[in-house]
Amino acid sequence: MAPGDQPLSTGPSAAGAPDGADLSIAARAAELRDLIAYHNERYHTLDAPEIPDADYDALVRELQAIEERHPELRTEDSPTRAVGGAPSATFAPVEHELPMMSLDNAFDRGELDAWAERVAKGLDLGDAAAPVGYLCELKIDGVACSLRYEEGQLVLAATRGNGRVGEDITANVRGIAAIPDRLRGSSPPRVVEIRGEIYLPVPTFEALNAAQEAAGLPRYANPRNTAAGSLRQKDPAITASRGLAFWSYQLGVVEGGPGLEGHGEALDWMDELGLPVNPERRRVSTVDEVAAFADHWLEHRHDLDYEIDGAVVKVDRLVRQRALGSTAKAPRWAIAYKFPPEERTTKLREIQVSIGRTGKATPFAVLEPVFVGGSTVQMATLHNQDQVELKDVRPGDTVIVRKAGDVIPEVLGPVVAERRKGLRRWKMPDACPACGHELVRPDGEAHTFCVNPACPAQRQTRIEHFASRVGMDIEGMGESRVQLFLQEGLIADVGDIYSIDWDRVAPLEGFGQVSIDNLRAAIEESKTRPLARLLVGLGIRHLGPAGAEALAGSFAHIDDIAAATEEDIAAIDGVGPTIARSVAQYLASDDARALIERLRAAGVNLEGSAPSDVPKVLAGLSVVVTGTLDNFSRDEAAEAIKVRGGKSPGSVSKKTTAVVVGAEPGASKLSKAEELGVPMLDEDGFAHLLETGELPDA
Repeated sequence: MAPGDQPLSTGPSAAGAPDGADLSIAARAAELRDLIAYHNERYHTLDAPEIPDADYDALVRELQAIEERHPELRTEDSPTRAVGGAPSATFAPVEHELPMMSLDNAFDRGELDAWAERVAKGLDLGDAAAPVGYLCELKIDGVACSLRYEEGQLVLAATRGNGRVGEDITANVRGIAAIPDRLRGSSPPRVVEIRGEIYLPVPTFEALNAAQEAAGLPRYANPRNTAAGSLRQKDPAITASRGLAFWSYQLGVVEGGPGLEGHGEALDWMDELGLPVNPERRRVSTVDEVAAFADHWLEHRHDLDYEIDGAVVKVDRLVRQRALGSTAKAPRWAIAYKFPPEERTTKLREIQVSIGRTGKATPFAVLEPVFVGGSTVQMATLHNQDQVELKDVRPGDTVIVRKAGDVIPEVLGPVVAERRKGLRRWKMPDACPACGHELVRPDGEAHTFCVNPACPAQRQTRIEHFASRVGMDIEGMGESRVQLFLQEGLIADVGDIYSIDWDRVAPLEGFGQVSIDNLRAAIEESKTRPLARLLVGLGIRHLGPAGAEALAGSFAHIDDIAAATEEDIAAIDGVGPTIARSVAQYLASDDARALIERLRAAGVNLEGSAPSDVPKVLAGLSVVVTGTLDNFSRDEAAEAIKVRGGKSPGSVSKKTTAVVVGAEPGASKLSKAEELGVPMLDEDGFAHLLETGELPDA
């Protein structure tokens, strides 16, 4: 957010302006100091921030700009000079032997280059393009923490606090499995202080939110805030239960350690001591290489199972760090190159309700357009009626919006301090907005449904889902074309896709012969999709891709699934009673039977992959595929593994048997495989594994 983009809370007016400063500028500086101090306390002390980091950064940058233009307005207690926030009174204070500083930020390539020029000047190199030697790391979005070990034993853990005084969180940190109570090796240093970031892995965060929703409780806002709140629990057992993790990134006080010449050597030494050190680090020479490192991770940030919000760049050689020194707030030899924000604030114009393929009524937010997560967002999910009530978001509110990668944008909550008086709570409507039929919330359900099977919104979303990438993957059959074909009476359900009157399509706007031929070919190709894709495309409630794969792998034909009992279906590994009941009820319905007959007549594949005479040579094995292979698509490679009894997960773990590496593989998968010592195979090695079930000889 550019300074002044949004109305801000009114701060106290300046009684007078120093010489050289306009009264309004002085008043704005005073207001900004009060606002930043307020949000500092909310973030660092109370673990209850009201605005996203990007909005906070904008306030600080605006104040910095005023102070640079008008130095007479800079006060001794200005937040531009401060580090972190005041420590909480919940825990005993800890005075840091060496201050825990924050980092200056660069928000674009120009600011990164300006920092590199200052480094070159400070080292008397003369030219910012001269090789300096930088160590690039990921900027973990978590909570800064200091660990003190004496004779190899953990004796103290503390938060950063205000940089000079933090909080004693030793008891809580002892419950974090990633942090060792004792360092590795027989001759540990007499004293070593490790600084790093405590964070909450994304899968753990998602599991916590699923549990919150199941219990009818509000979702946690984001992993960073949840990590901070978990870390400051009065009961260490609660902290231990949250699944927090840790990355080491800096040495503090060291007594009795080895002679180290560079920061990279320090990270390697911490690794040797048994501390977790992030593997995604790189030593480079020039600022261009720094920018390339950051650009790579901006593109691949969501390949990781933890959140990052930028790259940290440090001058590698320690003698050069000492020569550059520090300001009162931050070292001159390091900078945080921050990524575009994934959380921003904007106005909630109204709350509307969409109707999905199963009739589920989902509230969503209509927003004032805001640029977040790399794109302009105008709509965002609100999950369900209970979440709207728990978050208490109201039309007219200023709200926090989050968009991470390809994830659907989400409203996290309101900025209550900016709520106008008189805004009314939102209520779920009684009638379906698409057909006017009554909306019903079944007992024990978190969702409300339109139970009218003829609802036009359900009909459209069912067809869109059938043609989507997770379903039959019909390229060119997107939302706008489905809507057009429905309006023109060309289709009424998914079965009609295979009998479209193309003579009636030709006169429609936007359709030339090439586009018609492409769409016809895509529809024809979809007939050959595996049965699992068809099962997903049919939109059977509760049945997702994993369950569909299990069904298609256990039955030879969709007719066999329809003939099976609910108990037989539930007995399949990966299915269970809820999915089995839903599948059995769907396939027993007259509408489903009629649709399947139409698909059969159209030549759509209805055959599963069982029974299979392919030997189960990969039974019990887990094989991860990354990158592009010459002889297999990603789906074909996964299917080749599964049909032989193996598993094809999307991430590398200790249970992974091998990683198949194609062109342009995922860097995080490779580094994880290297870290765990998992064998990596080329395509010839993959073929050998598929044939024999054995890894090729090294």
